[in-house]
Amino acid sequence: MKLSISDDIFEKYPTLNLGVVFAKNIDNTGEKTEVLTMLNDQVKTIASTYELDTLKDLPKLQSWRQAYADFGAKPKKYTCSVENLHRMILEGVSLQHINTLVDIYNYISLKHMVPVGGDDLDKIDGNITLKFATGSEPFVRLNSDEIDYPKIGEVIYTDDREVLCRRWNWRESDKSKMTEQTKNVALVIEGLAPVTAADVQLITQELAGLVEKYCGGSTSTHLLNSGSRELELNQL
Repeated sequence: MKLSISDDIFEKYPTLNLGVVFAKNIDNTGEKTEVLTMLNDQVKTIASTYELDTLKDLPKLQSWRQAYADFGAKPKKYTCSVENLHRMILEGVSLQHINTLVDIYNYISLKHMVPVGGDDLDKIDGNITLKFATGSEPFVRLNSDEIDYPKIGEVIYTDDREVLCRRWNWRESDKSKMTEQTKNVALVIEGLAPVTAADVQLITQELAGLVEKYCGGSTSTHLLNSGSRELELNQL
């Protein structure tokens, strides 16, 4: 199984750095009090630090708003995953516990203001690719059974059968969602300037350490960018 980024993505987004945590044989069952405490503390920090009206002006979020606009997604209607998390907090919407992996990557996403997501690798058909959509790729959104299709030119993650995430990191699919039964996973940290490759590497290492500490198993960390566009997961 490969995880790769298509060449034309870098033509439009040359500063993209993708950190990858590959985790094997993890235990994602139960709640971890320490993780929930870290997440809740981060939520409190955001609630006391930022204002809803000026959130869009933060450089790390501005870059994603521009990226979305570049592939035709209006930022007022569609926001990247990390801006959505911030907006939920500032609007008083509580972040629900789903499972430990999701709690961990939400914590990292909020702490560093970068989008973080992932896929249960045992549910993937073939390879995972970050690319521009042709518009023919089927998509079933999280907790739904209705089939939808991306817009032509939309940035998507896809395997060999269907879309895994629409509008880059806006909405994940139901197919590859992480559950308490998840054993093998690829977690992805996405960085656009002003976030640097060095930033993404440090965040990726921090995420891997938390996964090993609270979910066990073994992890490896990797960086994909314009100089290294493909990762062979089966060989890790």
